[in-house]
Amino acid sequence: MKAIVKMDSKGRIAIPKNIREEVGLEPGNLVAVYLKNGKITIEPLESTADEYFGVCKVEKWPENLDEFIMEALRKWWTSQNM
Repeated sequence: MKAIVKMDSKGRIAIPKNIREEVGLEPGNLVAVYLKNGKITIEPLESTADEYFGVCKVEKWPENLDEFIMEALRKWWTSQNM
C-alpha cells in the first residue's frame, strides 16, 4: 500500500485513514521513525500496556500506562546522569 502525503510547515504528515486502520494505529499510539540510506520508515510500536496487562495485580492502572512508564524512565535516567 502506498500513499502520497504533504508535509506541513512544522514537519508533520498525516497518515491516511486506510493505512492507519490497516495497521491498527489509533490516536496516542507510539511509532518509531527510522532513517536508513536516505529513506524514512515509520513503524507502529506495541503498547507496553498491552504487553504487560494482567501480569501485575493493581487496584488502579494509570490512565495512560505508556506515558507513565516513559515518565518514570525519564526520571530514572535523569537521576543516573546527575
